[in-house]
Amino acid sequence: MFKENFLTQLQSLARIQGTPGQEMKVVEELVDLFKPVADHVEVDQMGNLYAYLEGNQPGPTMMVSAHSDEIGCMVKDIDDNGFIHIDRTGGVLESLLVGRKVNVNGNFGVVGVKAGHLQTPEERKGQPSISQLYVDVGAKSKAEVIEMGIQIGDPITYISEIEQFANKDLICGKAIDNRSCCVLLVELMKSLENRNFAGTLVGVVTVQEEVGLRGAKVATYKLNPDFAFVIDTIPCADTPDSIGTGLPVGIGGGPVIPALAGSSVRGNIMAPQMKKLIIEHAEKEDIPYQLAVLPGASSDVSAVHLEREGILAGAITFARRYSHSPVEVADLNDFEQGLKLLTALIEKNDQWGSMEFI
Repeated sequence: MFKENFLTQLQSLARIQGTPGQEMKVVEELVDLFKPVADHVEVDQMGNLYAYLEGNQPGPTMMVSAHSDEIGCMVKDIDDNGFIHIDRTGGVLESLLVGRKVNVNGNFGVVGVKAGHLQTPEERKGQPSISQLYVDVGAKSKAEVIEMGIQIGDPITYISEIEQFANKDLICGKAIDNRSCCVLLVELMKSLENRNFAGTLVGVVTVQEEVGLRGAKVATYKLNPDFAFVIDTIPCADTPDSIGTGLPVGIGGGPVIPALAGSSVRGNIMAPQMKKLIIEHAEKEDIPYQLAVLPGASSDVSAVHLEREGILAGAITFARRYSHSPVEVADLNDFEQGLKLLTALIEKNDQWGSMEFI
């Protein structure tokens, strides 16, 4: 039943366009999903969503967060012939844009591709830069594009529905990063409806993660939680082009615990006590898990742990193939195991013991 409900909600949520700074419709849908399972739901002026659930006894304030935005592009210019020039918002790869169907602020479009018959041998070997790409929405003039309701600054996203493989546990589509964890957060609140935990749980859906973890910074400052868990998807290395890269992570292997994510200024070395806590609960509940060191990627936890006087924070992530593409692939079993792990962590927070640094 979990997998069926999870997939249905994810298909609906991933279909909604929500690039960084343009998450409004996604957040609106999530408010409706959280209201029946939370005591109180609010949205701040930046667009972060907060869903509060009180436990059956006093205890810590615990934040569990996921981000709502997806990678995409933005209308940069409209030429006199009605073609739209673009720039990226988030980690979009030019090689995955060429020839794709896209949603331009609710309008159908395609990213143009120069016919192979007209390409030089040099052009065939390379790929166009973002400045050379354009979107065709079937218009003949700039005025016609504007009449369609398209303006400079409007969002552009892939058109790619969430579908299942012959193996029904495997799913594919756009925005699995990170609408999947938004759905998981809703399911977590449902699983705790008996309030069998101490303290206050705040489910947070942040905005603008893909362009610098911006919403997480604001949300964490507002809440100043005692503890925080960030849930997100994470690249994996179980395909022919990535095996041997030193990342022992694949779909279907259970939740991923990133001991290190991002090795630069915008990174996170998970607090040892949080890493230990997550592993202990996974092993007690017989939940498979994977450990990872991923210096080339990060998540909201990198911003969360630096707020106020420092927040004790950890990340629980889920492997996905073909990251930041219109064909991201994930395993529903991983999310089901993730729900069990998160539920156990929250319900047994009174058993955590000392979480002091030394």
